[in-house]
Amino acid sequence: MTRKTFTLFDPTLALPAIADAFRKLNPAVQWRNPVMFVVYVGSILTTILWLQALGGQGEAPAGFILMITIWLWFTVLFANFAEALAEGRSKAQAASLRGLKKETWAKKLLEPQHGAKWNLVPATDLRKGDVIFVQAQETIPADGEVIEGVASVDESAITGESAPVIRESGGDFSAVTGGTRVLSDWIIVRVTVNPGETFVDRMIAMVENAKRQKTPNEIALTILLVALTIVFLGVVVTLLPFSMFSVEVAGAGTPISITVLIALLVCLIPTTIAGLLSAIGVAGMSRMMQANVIATSGRAVEAAGDVDVLLMDKTGTITLGNRQASIFLPADGVSEAELADAAQLASLADETPEGRSIVVLAKQRFQLRERDIHALDAHFVHFSAHTRMSGVDMAGRQVRKGAADAIKKHVEALGGKFPPSVAGKVEEVARRGSTPLVVADVVNGKARVMGVIELKDIVKGGIKERFAELRKMGIKTVMVTGDNRITAAAIAAEAGVDDFLPEATPEAKLALIREYQSEGRLVAMTGDGTNDAPALAQADVAVAMNTGTQAAKEAGNMVDLDSNPTKLIEVVETGKQMLMTRGSLTTFSIANDIAKYFAIIPAAFVTTYPQLAALNVMGLASPASAILSAVIFNALIIVFLIPLALKGVKYRPLGAATLLRQNLAIYGLGGVIVPFIGIKLIDLAIAAVGLA
Repeated sequence: MTRKTFTLFDPTLALPAIADAFRKLNPAVQWRNPVMFVVYVGSILTTILWLQALGGQGEAPAGFILMITIWLWFTVLFANFAEALAEGRSKAQAASLRGLKKETWAKKLLEPQHGAKWNLVPATDLRKGDVIFVQAQETIPADGEVIEGVASVDESAITGESAPVIRESGGDFSAVTGGTRVLSDWIIVRVTVNPGETFVDRMIAMVENAKRQKTPNEIALTILLVALTIVFLGVVVTLLPFSMFSVEVAGAGTPISITVLIALLVCLIPTTIAGLLSAIGVAGMSRMMQANVIATSGRAVEAAGDVDVLLMDKTGTITLGNRQASIFLPADGVSEAELADAAQLASLADETPEGRSIVVLAKQRFQLRERDIHALDAHFVHFSAHTRMSGVDMAGRQVRKGAADAIKKHVEALGGKFPPSVAGKVEEVARRGSTPLVVADVVNGKARVMGVIELKDIVKGGIKERFAELRKMGIKTVMVTGDNRITAAAIAAEAGVDDFLPEATPEAKLALIREYQSEGRLVAMTGDGTNDAPALAQADVAVAMNTGTQAAKEAGNMVDLDSNPTKLIEVVETGKQMLMTRGSLTTFSIANDIAKYFAIIPAAFVTTYPQLAALNVMGLASPASAILSAVIFNALIIVFLIPLALKGVKYRPLGAATLLRQNLAIYGLGGVIVPFIGIKLIDLAIAAVGLA
C-alpha cells in the first residue's frame, strides 16, 4: 500500500477541518478543554453584551464589543481547527486502511490438516480457533498463525514493502495478517481473532484516535494550565470592584467594562498552548503512523519520549544479522591459499549467507573461481545438527568445515591430531567476538587440520554514532544477545553500547527490565518471538515486529509494520520530539503574556490613572486599539503555530539541561519579543483603517 503524504494545509484536509471546527462548538466538546472553555464562555458573554449594546444599553460602543466578540470566537475556532486538522490527517490514513477490508471468502477446513474437506464461507463468519486453507493467488481472510505449510506472502498492503515474505509453521515467522495475499504454495492457518478484532481493524481504530486518552504528561500540563486560568480568573474578577472603587476615590475616569475584563482574561490565560495541546498529541501518533509504526495509545508515544534505557537485540539491530567470512587463519605448515581452496570447496553447496561469504572471500583473495563440480565427481555433505559439519567428498578426499569441537572429534576419530596452535586461533577469534569455523582435509584416510575461518558479525554502519547521540540524551543502550560473554563483550565494544546481556533467556530479559524499572527508569525494547512476549509486556515501550508472532504483537504497545528492529531508535526520537514540541509551545505561550500585560492593563485603567500611560511602551494608538490588537494577536498566534504543532520542533539529540536552555533562548525569548512586534503591527493596521 502506498500511503499518501498529507501536507499541513492540504485542501482535502483543511476544508473538512473547518467544518469540524464549527461542529466542535458543541458545549459538551468544549468542556473537555477547560482553558478554551473559559474563552468559549467569554465569547458567549460578549455576544450578549453586543446585543445589549445594539439596544442602547451597552457598557461600551457596540462596534468595539463586536470586534472583540468576533476575535474571541475566532480564538475558539482556531483552536478547534488545529485539533480537527490533526485528527483529519489520522482519519485520512484510516480511510486508506479501510481499503484493505474487502469482502473475501474463506476455505474453512473440517479437519486441521492438508487435504481435508473444506466449506466456502464468508470471512466475516470466521471465529477464533477456526482453521482455513489458503493457496496461491488467494487473499488471507483473517489474522492467524500458520500451522502447516510454507508460502510466499505479499504483505505490501500492510507494510508498503513490495518484496514478498516467507510465512511457515513454527518459529517466529508464522503470523499472517488478514488482507495480505499468498503468492505461491499453500498454508493452513488457525484464525486467532474474531470479526472486528483483526490487525487492520485495530490499526483503523488506533489512527482515528476518536477516543484518544490524554497522556499523563498532557494531564499534568492541563492541570497546570487550569490552575493558571483559575488564578487569572480570580484576579480579573477582583478588578471590577477595584476599578469602581478607584473611580469613586479619584473622581475621574470610568470603571472598566466587562468586555475589557473578558478580553484581559482571555489574553492572560495560556490559550496558545491550550488550543494546541490536543493537536500535538494527535500529531505525535500520526507521525508514528508515517514512520509505519502503529501505536496503541498516545501513552505509548509519550512514554517513548521519556525512555532512558533501550534494550536491543544484537542480530538485525546492531549487527547486519548475517556473519561474513573476514579472514583465513592457516595452521602451521599450511598456506593461506591452501586453506582458502579447501574452505571454498567445502562451501560450494552451502547456500547460507555464511557459506556464500566464504566462497566470495576465497575468490577475492586468491582468484579461486569457476570450478567444474562434475569433473571433480563431488558429493556434497550438507550441515546437520548431529554432526555440526558440512563439506564435500571427492575421489580419495574429504573436506569438512564446522565448529571447532566437531572438527576436533572428526579428526581424532580418524587418527589425526588437533594442533594446539589452531586451538589458540579458535580462542583468539572467539575473544574478538567472531565465530571460528575450522577446516579439515582428509586425503587417503589421513586427516589434517587446515586452519580457521573467522566469521565476523558485521556491526551496522553508523550505529555507533546513533548510540552516541542517545547517550547525549541520557539514554542507556543495552545489547541483548544469546552469544557467550566473550563474544558479546567484543560486539558491544565495537558497537559502542553502554551494557550488554549475554546468553539472554526470556527469564533473564524479564528480570533485567524489572531491575531497571525498580530504579525508576523507563525501558523500551523490541521483539518478534513468542519468547519475547513476557519482556514486551513488562517494558514501558514495547515495539513488536509485524512479522513476529501474534503473542508478541499482543504483548507490545506498538507494532512496526516494516519489522525493522532499529526502528526503536526512531520511535524514541519521535516521542522525544513530541515532548520537545509540547515544552517549546508551553514556554512560548507563557512568555507571550508579557506583551499583553503592557498592551491591555494600561489601556484598561489609563482613564482612572493617567500615570499608567508610561507603560504604553509600544506606543499603541488608543486604549481601544491596544485591547483589540492584543485580542487579535492572541487569536492569530494559534494559526501561525499550527504547522509547528503538527510537524513538531526539529529533533536534536541533546541532554535535558541543554534542551531547556535552548527552549528558553528560542521560545522563551521569542515568546517575549514576537508579541511586542505583532501587537504593534496590528495596532498600526487598526489605526490605518480607523477601526478603533
